[in-house]
Amino acid sequence: MGGDNKPTGPDLKAGISLNDLAEGRMVLGQADGEAALMVRIGGEVFAIGAACTHYGGPLAEGLLVGDTVRCPWHHACFSLRTGEATRAPAFNPVSCWRVEESGGRAFVREKLEPSERRLPPTARPAKQETARIVIIGGGAAGFAAAEMLRRADFGGSITMLSADDAAPYDRPNLSKDYLAGTAPEEWIPLRPDDYYRENGIELVLGTTASDVDKAARQVRAADGRVFGFDKLLIATGAEPVRLSVAGADLPHVRMLRSLRDCRELIARAAKARRVAIVGASFIGLEVAAALRHRDLEVHVIAPEPRPMERVLGPELGQFIRELHEAHGVQFHLGRGVKSIAPQHVTLDDGSAVPADLVVVGIGVRPRLQLAEQAGLAIDRGIVVNEYLETSAPGIFAAGDVARWPDPISGERLRIEHWVVAERQGQTAARNMLGRAERFAAPPFFWSQHYDIAIDYVGHAERWDKIEIDGDIAKHDAAVRFRRAGRTLAFATIFRGRESLTAEREMETAPAAG
Repeated sequence: MGGDNKPTGPDLKAGISLNDLAEGRMVLGQADGEAALMVRIGGEVFAIGAACTHYGGPLAEGLLVGDTVRCPWHHACFSLRTGEATRAPAFNPVSCWRVEESGGRAFVREKLEPSERRLPPTARPAKQETARIVIIGGGAAGFAAAEMLRRADFGGSITMLSADDAAPYDRPNLSKDYLAGTAPEEWIPLRPDDYYRENGIELVLGTTASDVDKAARQVRAADGRVFGFDKLLIATGAEPVRLSVAGADLPHVRMLRSLRDCRELIARAAKARRVAIVGASFIGLEVAAALRHRDLEVHVIAPEPRPMERVLGPELGQFIRELHEAHGVQFHLGRGVKSIAPQHVTLDDGSAVPADLVVVGIGVRPRLQLAEQAGLAIDRGIVVNEYLETSAPGIFAAGDVARWPDPISGERLRIEHWVVAERQGQTAARNMLGRAERFAAPPFFWSQHYDIAIDYVGHAERWDKIEIDGDIAKHDAAVRFRRAGRTLAFATIFRGRESLTAEREMETAPAAG
């Protein structure tokens, strides 16, 4: 999960020649026993930690954009001036040092304390000490919003209502390393339990909101409690689609959406021999890889001819199938499930797949009931403007439920990506504080299959051309999805910097007409 960021290279405290630090160049070295980057941008020299605080990605292999550096692994972004994590999926800052220039050399001096890194007051919103913000949802968007509100010096009250029984956690890891048994549970929480108390965030777990009164500015919980708000964020997420066949309610038939689901799946996997995974989605195949790591016999059942072809196209879809087959996964494609019994799954052609554990991953649906009840505009999601504000002033939506105007495709999108939800939560938080910041970040996700990671920037529901650079079979490729001459999405295998460059190109391209 973490990168290899042992200190290497020159001792930056001993200084390096400015002649060796060209404009726009990063030099990897060390300071105070820590891997560090020295960077020259706009005639200024900066020094920050070299390891991304998300999963430890090597920032020296990333991309400089203005006075920030972006991580090549999962596209987190850090300020060169302060070390602050400026956008998800990283939340913690990297180290930051004062740099001094003398005699044609640049020297790293003392490490800056957090209080010395702060942006000037004019760059931060007013504290709004008496304002009340309620966040409905304790997932990616809800957590990112609450964290950003406090980081932006919001001084009012924050209440987060979460139907989950656990504090916000790293959901993508549930189908990856944690399920495989290679990541300990202490990696899963996004923040320690005492973080919420120390930062004045009222985290109300195991609580479902049942009613939003726009006029009274109140949220009513299912248990009768009432929470008043000045600004509201709806981040209720999505719920798994359930399989409607005989036997789907048997105890060995599981879904994976929550930490509780994952713990139950791990416990059952310890006693199982064969697992049938219904659905060849990203989560289904990540579960397949994780359970193969636990030496289970794995069968994948899905109606499509190639896994993930609808999202990634035929070439990448075939590659993913062959990758999983090489690791022992058995596919039953072009097939549906007719019924489930304790020791097998019967397919729609009458054949049987042996399984004493079944995992269903056939998609999710956004939780829209609360927004519908509140009378908000709905169109296959909660309709929001470019600031993520709903049809009701002061009420925002983010994450899996939000349908926003995407400048890249020129269409409204609703996307179930973790990083998108986090970034929308951050943007919504700033806009609740009056920033008027448009959400225009290209969607991004990554998917892990054994030792192969696929990065995907943008969104292409349909395309008229696929361009492939490199060799997919050799795990070195970039795949561009185009429609009407415009790049809508870009997928890569082990080309992190190209993925970052594609993301930047999408950000700066003219909006679709």
